[in-house]
Amino acid sequence: LAQVNWLMVTIILLLGCAGIAMLYSAAGGEWEPWAGRQAIRFGAAFVGMMVIAVLPNQLLMKYAYTYYGLCLVGLVLVEAIGFIGMGAQRWISVGGLNVQPSEFMKVGVILALARYYHGLDPEDVSRPVLLIPPLVIVGIPVGLILIQPNLGTATITLVIGASLLFAAGLYWRYFIAVGVAAVTAIPIGWQFLHDYQKRRVETFLNPESDPLGAGYNIMQSKIAIGSGRLFGTGFQQGSQSQLDFLPEKHTDFIFTMIAEEFGFVGASLTILLYLLLILLGYATAIRSRSRFGGMVAVGVTTMLLLHVAINVGMVMGLLPVVGVPLPLLSYGGTMVFAIMLGFGVLLNSYVHRDTPLRSSQYRL
Repeated sequence: LAQVNWLMVTIILLLGCAGIAMLYSAAGGEWEPWAGRQAIRFGAAFVGMMVIAVLPNQLLMKYAYTYYGLCLVGLVLVEAIGFIGMGAQRWISVGGLNVQPSEFMKVGVILALARYYHGLDPEDVSRPVLLIPPLVIVGIPVGLILIQPNLGTATITLVIGASLLFAAGLYWRYFIAVGVAAVTAIPIGWQFLHDYQKRRVETFLNPESDPLGAGYNIMQSKIAIGSGRLFGTGFQQGSQSQLDFLPEKHTDFIFTMIAEEFGFVGASLTILLYLLLILLGYATAIRSRSRFGGMVAVGVTTMLLLHVAINVGMVMGLLPVVGVPLPLLSYGGTMVFAIMLGFGVLLNSYVHRDTPLRSSQYRL
């Protein structure tokens, strides 16, 4: 415990408590239906995070593929016995609890790729034949998540995988080639988007075209952010949120509530806390003497960065609305446990930052 990065833990606690407070405000000063449940989940997940943080790093290495396999089974079960909610089949019921396996799979991809590249010699990283396993590790879950459909989570999972390939030392020319191919394929990919996904892009480009329909969410979000001005309207005093003009205020648009009730100052402080956590995460990756620990730190930190950037950009109208929650602040059981699991392995990388692991012991 003496080796734990307590600054990182403190930031996680501050953001988690801020999320509970905002959920309390969203319910009009009531613990139900969101704040009380979130507090219980966050408390349980926090204990789990600290346990994972002090585990031997060899244990995480040993069971990396096992965890990935379990997450993969979960995604397959979603297709087989999952239930539909909000127009998509993304959840399965486990012991009476609704679980979204795709959230846990993000950490699964990170652990599996970190394990694979830890056992690979650096000079072999860019060999074409050795690119097949990591492409399979990323490609299968991305494909299963796209089927649900869940374009936002699939994109985040894909970018996390790409960040780990970059951290492993893959040649630049591969990324350039994929980038050119992706841009060229945009017109083709547009034809495969679902109607609601096309509407999201069209609404992003011109939300005023349908202010009472598809553009309602983002327009109300902008109004709420603007009404907060410099110091905000005050806790539980936001007109847009308290009068229920702001949709999904307890999940995807919770950052809007912060901006309305605490203004530019409160929103900026929230972003600065996330930024500090991200910087500490990447610093852990640089500091780690273990290739596995360093890549885990890169993956988890990139996952956090993507969620924050997409969510904040989305509610401000800078990105299309894609239903990506804000870690530690948005309401949701699966997301809380998945992100705290990620923080647990990130803290574990910091705790064991000076402990090298022999790559020869962990070949694929």
